[in-house]
Amino acid sequence: MNGRRAPVPRRSALHTAAGALLAGASAVACAPSEAPGPTATKAPGAGSTEGPGKAHGAARPAAAPRRFPGLPVQIAHGPRGRPRVALTFHGQGDPALAGAVLAEAERAGARLTVLAVGSWLDRHPGMARRILDGGHELGNHTQSHLDINAMDETRAYEEITACARRLRRLTGSPGTWFRPSRAQYATPLVQALARRAGYPHVLSYDVDSLDFTSPGVAAVTRKVAGELRNGSVVSLHFGYRDTIAALPLLLTEIDRRRLRAVTTTELLT
Repeated sequence: MNGRRAPVPRRSALHTAAGALLAGASAVACAPSEAPGPTATKAPGAGSTEGPGKAHGAARPAAAPRRFPGLPVQIAHGPRGRPRVALTFHGQGDPALAGAVLAEAERAGARLTVLAVGSWLDRHPGMARRILDGGHELGNHTQSHLDINAMDETRAYEEITACARRLRRLTGSPGTWFRPSRAQYATPLVQALARRAGYPHVLSYDVDSLDFTSPGVAAVTRKVAGELRNGSVVSLHFGYRDTIAALPLLLTEIDRRRLRAVTTTELLT
């Protein structure tokens, strides 16, 4: 009546943008073998970059490492027969950017796995509780984020246990997972040291977003969408604006393929 155009719904706009960016993706989605579960409700603490979320009642209990019988020590992906994926984040960088990633995931009902660097938690201790209060899971990505595979046994073990101590102090648990720093896969020595420190499995991944190279939103989106399949574990990073911009497009694509973004523990359970 007044000549103004009606606003386009956000989800429709994201579907349109995602379709344009994904036109060059080479892989076709794997057909799901079961119907997706119910959409998760918005988690408490959404919209806050860090802090314990005191307004939301009792703190969310922190989960401990879990053994999955029959799975290898080093895990790169989950079952291929179920329509689930795990978005895993290397936890360091500007806490405001990390908070934006968490809030975007929570708006979409997605749950993330965050592998935190101990020195980052030293500087931003409230992020540990912010992650857990958002319904996500928290793990160990070494204390200093140096090349752990190149370290000797003593130093490598201290890198793992120092971060575990920070996590335990902040949450009561050493975290659900350990991921090696500066490497996709842990050496046999680092795998053994992680088991000694209380982590039955080492978490790798089968889809590398390469977002840490800042290749642009379209490149990040196409890279992940082109390789994503049932059971995928995706490597992403806090601290990069390309990742924040790409995440809603990726979450829309995950939804379009009738997949669910769940924690790594949920992926394997």
